[in-house]
Amino acid sequence: MLRFRHLLLTFCAAILCTLSTQAQTRDSKRFAAIENEKIAYITKELNLSQSEAQRFFPIYNQYNKEMWSVKSKKTGSSSAAPAGTNSFNGSGRRDVLSYDAKELEIKKEYRRKFADVIGNSRASQFFEIEQNFRELLYKELKRRNR
Repeated sequence: MLRFRHLLLTFCAAILCTLSTQAQTRDSKRFAAIENEKIAYITKELNLSQSEAQRFFPIYNQYNKEMWSVKSKKTGSSSAAPAGTNSFNGSGRRDVLSYDAKELEIKKEYRRKFADVIGNSRASQFFEIEQNFRELLYKELKRRNR
């Protein structure tokens, strides 16, 4: 009987691991599809030529990685603050403003880098286009949840 219980527990654990792996794969595929849509949207809205896109998107990928890092620290349980800032205010709570300031610094830095590739006007327009894509994504999510 003990051997049967052990076998059953092992079997259940294997099934749970398989299901969680499939869910992660499905989520990563969904995330990749959204990223591809975002890249297509940015390319279309900024009217990027092929050569501009080839130079723009490696910089964009660096920007995206840095922003994800700051945002995950901001929303996560980690108490690590952006470099050069204090993560806690006097009450022991995380200082969200320090993360917002870091996001702004990153945006300013990358606006300059984007401007070298696509010009000042379109570099500034990029952030509005990125926000518009997020809003479209939220609207689509709300529509699907109805």
